[in-house]
Amino acid sequence: MTDSSALDPEDRKIVTLARSARARNGVPEGAAVRDETGRTYVAGTVALDSLRLSALRTAVAMAVASGAKSLEAAAVVSDSDAVSDEDRAAVRDLGGPGTPIVLAGPDGTVRETVSAG
Repeated sequence: MTDSSALDPEDRKIVTLARSARARNGVPEGAAVRDETGRTYVAGTVALDSLRLSALRTAVAMAVASGAKSLEAAAVVSDSDAVSDEDRAAVRDLGGPGTPIVLAGPDGTVRETVSAG
């Protein structure tokens, strides 16, 4: 586990936003991404009969749909112990392989930070 206070304040912010999205919507995951201009996009898991998206892929899609050209960082709050390969690929597609992804538990405790690479 990683000390959340060691995170950059802007990264702590996206963890908080992701955690809030998860709790507010009662979904398995919450995520937030920050684009190259500092704008944030927040999302929860999408689970429709016809469409299933993780929270992180939904947040990346929202950033793309809003005109983001790149990502500075991403965060996902989940019970999962790892960021899925599909989620890492989505962040990598927009932000590049070095884009950090912070994985935190539902209580906001940072479990790890991985690169999208």
